[in-house]
Order: sequence, then structure tokens, then C-alpha cells
Amino acid sequence: YADGTLAEGNLVREKFTFSRTQSTPPLTLGCATESSETQGILGMNLGRLSFPSQAKVSKFSYCVPLRQNRNLAPPRGGFYLGQNPNSHTFQYVNLLTFSESQRSPNLDPLAFTLPMVGIRIGNKKLNISAAAFQPDAGGSGQTMIDSGSEFTYLVDEAYNEVRGEIVKAVGTKLKKGYIYEGVLDTCFDGNAMEIGRSIGDLVFEFEKGVEIVIQKERVLGDVGGGVHCLGIGRSDLLGAASNIIGNVHQQNLWVEYDLTNRRV
Repeated sequence: YADGTLAEGNLVREKFTFSRTQSTPPLTLGCATESSETQGILGMNLGRLSFPSQAKVSKFSYCVPLRQNRNLAPPRGGFYLGQNPNSHTFQYVNLLTFSESQRSPNLDPLAFTLPMVGIRIGNKKLNISAAAFQPDAGGSGQTMIDSGSEFTYLVDEAYNEVRGEIVKAVGTKLKKGYIYEGVLDTCFDGNAMEIGRSIGDLVFEFEKGVEIVIQKERVLGDVGGGVHCLGIGRSDLLGAASNIIGNVHQQNLWVEYDLTNRRV
């Protein structure tokens, strides 16, 4: 997956039945024999073996629910195949697409690539070049949205600015020397709500004025043991050269993928 985790197994063919009147033709899918997760995952990218490609789904959407205490049962979200009744309220950005001649080692042409242009913390626009969010000649800098990645990851130029701004605001409360799961190194002890208010809202900016706003009360996430971390890691720690918008920053939003019109 985009965050570097993987599963191994076999390709099989199976029919999906959703109701007495709705089913798919036999689809190719992976049956995992070695995986660190007990759950399955529905592959929804732009590849020919993805579920939308095989099942001829032209549009799908989901809502990742707000996370509660990690010790409680997870809340339930929503998922639509086809038209979402709320879509008249949505704002869209066009996906970036790539020709065969643009393919390069660090580029994932099957991912959903967004036209991200900047980041704000509080009322401050961070000094990050828009080029940091766009693939260069080698594919580095691609910004993808991925529901299968838990956290968000940024390339060094963007990550250093984000972390630097947060350290300026609340650096005295930083849990020094602590890295959660080897990827999150901006973590804190203490009252997460209070620290979040000192940081301010976190905003991802896209073309057409579209934004993902993470309110200051949710900037830090509970990782257990009284520790709260910024849900953003450095892409280098994954061995990746891309920016990834993970599901932690898609909470409480309808995210719709309109494959026909190439937009999200």
C-alpha cells in the first residue's frame, strides 16, 4: 500500500453479492495468506484489477468517522458505490493524470493524485513551494490521497516547515526522543486539546480554493499511554518520495471519487 505495508497471497476469482438483485461478475481478487492485518482491503485505485475497474463502478465515496478513544470499539463510517445523495454539496478538484511518457521510478500512475498547493497552520501560510506537492521529472513530490494509509506523510521540504512551525508554538511540550511506530516524531505529553489550541487549525490547500481543515482540537491524535502525536510523518521514514494524505485527515468528510470526470 502507499504507506509501505503489504500483504502476500494468491489471486483468485469470486463473485460479490450485495443483495438479491445486485451482484458482480466473477472478479479477480487477492486472498492474503501473509498479512499483518486481520481485515481485508478493497482495492479502489486506477489499476485494471481494482474493484471499480472490474465492477465498472464509475463513482464511489466514503466517510471516515471521527476516532474516539483507541480503547473503545471503532465508530462506523459510510460507503457508497455509485451516486452519493449528498454530492450536490461537494467541492471537487481535478485529478492529475500522467501519460506514458511521464511515467518515472517514483511516480505511482495508478494512485489518485491531487493538485495540492500549500499548507496553513493557524492563520499562517507556510513557506512551502507548490512544487513540493507536485511530481518532478523523477516522480518525487506526487501528492496522493489514500484511505488505506492511516497517517499523512510529507516530503522533507513540507514536513520541515510544518514541524518547525509547531515546535515554535509548543516546542517546550514536545516529547523529545519519542517516535511513534517509527514514523511520527512530533508527539506530546499533556493536555492535547490545550496544545492543539496553541497550534491552531491545520489546513491543506488545493486548487480551486478547496481545503481540508483539521480543527485545532483534532490536530493531535491519541496514540495511547497518554501520548498524542501530530498525524503527519516524514515520507523518507517510509522510504517514499511522495506526499500521502492519509485517512486520519479524511475524518468526518465525504470523499468522493468521480472516475468518469477524473475528479475528487
